[in-house]
Amino acid sequence: MNRNSWTILCLAYAIALLSTNIFGITNPNPSWQTWFITVTGLGFLSVLAAIFIPRFWRRGPKWQLWLTAGLVAIFAVVYFQIRIPQPGSNDVSNLLKESNNKSQFVTVTGKILTQTRLTSSDRVQFWFEAQQLQKRGNEQQVTGKLYVTVPPEQGTNLYPTQKIEIRGILYQPSSPSNPGSFDFRAYLANQGAFAGLKGLEIESMEEETPTWGLWQLRQRIVNAQVLWMGKPEGLLLGSMVLGQRAVDLPSDIRDAFIKAGLAHILAASGFQVSLLLGVVIRLTGRFSARSQFILGLCTIGLYLGLTGLQASVARAGVMGVGALVALIAERKVRQLGSLLVAGTLLLLFNPLWIWDLGFQLSFLATFGLIVTMPALEKRLDWLPPALATLISLPLAASVWTFPLLLHAFSVVATYSIPANIIAAPLVSAISLGGMVSAGAALLYPPIGSAIAWLLYYPTHLLVQLVQFFTTLPGSSLAVGRLSLGWMLLIYLLMALVWLHPWWQRRWWLVGLVIVSLIVIPIRYSQLNLLQVTIFATKQAPVLVIQDRGKVALINSAIAILLNIPSFPFSTVKESIGSIIQLLFLLHQIKLMDGLRLRRV
Repeated sequence: MNRNSWTILCLAYAIALLSTNIFGITNPNPSWQTWFITVTGLGFLSVLAAIFIPRFWRRGPKWQLWLTAGLVAIFAVVYFQIRIPQPGSNDVSNLLKESNNKSQFVTVTGKILTQTRLTSSDRVQFWFEAQQLQKRGNEQQVTGKLYVTVPPEQGTNLYPTQKIEIRGILYQPSSPSNPGSFDFRAYLANQGAFAGLKGLEIESMEEETPTWGLWQLRQRIVNAQVLWMGKPEGLLLGSMVLGQRAVDLPSDIRDAFIKAGLAHILAASGFQVSLLLGVVIRLTGRFSARSQFILGLCTIGLYLGLTGLQASVARAGVMGVGALVALIAERKVRQLGSLLVAGTLLLLFNPLWIWDLGFQLSFLATFGLIVTMPALEKRLDWLPPALATLISLPLAASVWTFPLLLHAFSVVATYSIPANIIAAPLVSAISLGGMVSAGAALLYPPIGSAIAWLLYYPTHLLVQLVQFFTTLPGSSLAVGRLSLGWMLLIYLLMALVWLHPWWQRRWWLVGLVIVSLIVIPIRYSQLNLLQVTIFATKQAPVLVIQDRGKVALINSAIAILLNIPSFPFSTVKESIGSIIQLLFLLHQIKLMDGLRLRRV
C-alpha cells in the first residue's frame, strides 16, 4: 500500500475512536441495540465511501481500501470497549457493593504505584495496588487500584513499589451533585480505580529502601534543584524539566499558570524531547548514525521513565524515534506523517487516550505548529526572524487549541497569547538550563545545584510575570460553553483553509465566520436563558437565578426564611412551592432588573 492508503487507515482508526462518544460506547457494557447501530452505521458509511469516493477521486484508493477502512473503524470501536476499565470479580470495591455501604473501616495491604503528591486539602495522595484486605479480623485476597489520601505526617518517606499496610476508611466515590462540578467517580474509573481509601495510619512492610529506581533518579534531580534555588522556584524548574506529574508543585503556582494560559509550560512535552535529541545529535556528530540512533533512543527512554508515561511526552517520544529512524535512513522527516503515526501507535497502546484532554491538546498544538506556523512566519517576514518565530509559535498553537479549550472549560485566558510571547525567551532559557542542571545532578548533585542556582532569577521573574498577568483586570473571562457541533464546524472551516487555496485566499473571511460561530450562539444563549439552579450544600441550599444575562445568587438567610429544604430533595414536589414563592418575591422586589445579591 502507498502513503495515502496508510493515511486513510490511520484516520479511520482515530475517527472511529472519536465516534465512540457519539454512539454511546464510552460506557461499559452497552446494550446490543447500541452495538447494532454502531456496527451498522460504520459499515454503511464505508460502503457509501467505497461507492462514491472513487467516482470523484479517480486517482485515489480503490473501493477495496474504503471497505477495509470500515473494518478498521469497527475494530477500533470494539477494541475501545474492551479496554474500558471494569472492576474484576475480586476487586476491592466489591466489598462496598456487597454490603450496600458507602464506606467501611478496613486494613489494606498492597504496593504503592506512584510518587506521592500534596492535594489542595493538604493531604498526601498516591495510587495504590490492593492485595490483601482485613475487616473485623477476617482476611481475604483482593485486587484493584485505590485512590489513597493520608495525613501529611503519615505520608513521609513513601516511595513507588513500597509495600505498606494502610488502616483507614474505604469509600465509594460519589458522582457530582452540582452541574459542572468535577466528576470524581468518572475520574477514578478512567484511571481503573473504583474506590478510594482515606488512610489514617500507615505501616511499612519493608525494612530497607531500594538502592536504585527511576523514582530515586527523579528525586535526585528535584532535590538538587531545590537545594540552592529554594521553593517554589526549584520545584517550578523541576516541573518544567520533568513535568508536573513528576514534581509536587504548589497548588497556587499551578493554578496561576493555568489561569494565565501557560499551563503547557508545566507539562513535559515535545520541546524537552526535541532539546534532548538536539543536544545528543550535536554531541555525537562524529559518531556513526547507528551509534547516534542508540544513544538517542536510550535518552528518550530514560526521559520517558523519569517523567512517567504521559500522553504528551509519549507523543513527543514516538516522533523523536521517527526522527532518529530518518537520520539513519538519511531521509527527510515528514512531520505530518510522523504525527499521524505517533497518534496511531499511542492509540493502539491505549485507545482511551483519545478522550484525554492532554492528549488532544498536545496533538492539536503540534498540528498547528506544523501547518499554521510557516504561514504565520511568512506573513511576519517584515520582522526579525527570531521575533517572527516568537510571535507565530504561540499563535499557531493557540488557533488550533482554542475551540477545544472553549468547549471543555468555557473560560478564556484573556492575555494568554501576549503572556506566551513575553514568557517564551524565559521559558527557553530556563528549560535549557534546567535540562543541563538535571543531567549534572544525575552525575554529581552539587554541580546540578550550582547550575540551578544560576537560574533562580529567570525562574523568579517568570513567576512574577505569571502573577502579573493573573492580576490584570479580566484576566479570565467566563464566556460560556461551546457546543460539540459548533466546535466540529469550526475545525472543519479551519481544515478547509489549510487544505484548499481558494479558502486560503479568503482566510480573513473564514476568521470572521469562526468568531461569529463562537460569539453569536453563546451570546444568544446568555440573552435568552431563564434558569433556576439549586446547588447541593451541607447547610442551607444556594440558588442561582439566571434571567437574560442577569444573575442573582441567593443563599443562607433567604433560603431559610422561605423554608427551602436542604439538598438533596426526596421529591421534586418538595421544593416547587418554595421556588414559586421565591420567584414571586424576586419579581416583587424587581431583582431581575439588575440587582445582584452576593450575600443576604
